[in-house]
Amino acid sequence: MSVWSALVQLHDLDLLLEEARAPGPRHRRPGPGLDVPGLAALERVRVQLHARLDRRWLHAYERARQRYGRAVVAVRERVCQGCYMTLPTSAAAGADTLAVCESCGRILIWR
Repeated sequence: MSVWSALVQLHDLDLLLEEARAPGPRHRRPGPGLDVPGLAALERVRVQLHARLDRRWLHAYERARQRYGRAVVAVRERVCQGCYMTLPTSAAAGADTLAVCESCGRILIWR
């Protein structure tokens, strides 16, 4: 599994766990204290993904997630979809590798 796919999976799991834990009306989502089927399994998978990632990318991910909520964002036409800043032309050259937005610090996915 590549670092890129592990980061995307970790991001998706964090969003699922956050939604499952969020308080709200019963018909919409479970609240604190309610048993969510499969929540423990998702947490175990998250720990496994967390252990596979390089410290550099894990630090960038956790920092952006803590600050913005969404740590991994797409890039469309050289524009970061997290902060909507146009990225330099030189950043597009690294579209095949992992990159961090120079403006907001989110991890970029080139599409």
